Amino acid sequence: VNTLALSVFERTREIGLLRAVGMLRSGIRRTIVLEALIIAVFGAVLGMVIGVAFGALLQRILASEGIEEFAVNVPQLALFLVLAAVGGVLAALWPAWRGSRLRILDAVAAE
Repeated sequence: VNTLALSVFERTREIGLLRAVGMLRSGIRRTIVLEALIIAVFGAVLGMVIGVAFGALLQRILASEGIEEFAVNVPQLALFLVLAAVGGVLAALWPAWRGSRLRILDAVAAE
């Protein structure tokens, strides 16, 4: 939430300009939530790829210790991806609401 709130704060002027040229409050909210969703899904996918690669590497290193099999639970990874997406959207709700409530003149005048 802090990263998204900081992002909204840093882009106050841009949000004000978008509102000034006609973007609705719902459009601002949707944009911020979509940004959070993309960040969450990208982070989850990257984490899964690194985790699976690290697990496969460890299995090969520890094969002499009796760990001969490496299994990836795809349904569990899919669940984690969905949970990351839901978490990203939930984390974006407050910053999105704050960003959409900015007054146009105050936002455009912000530095």
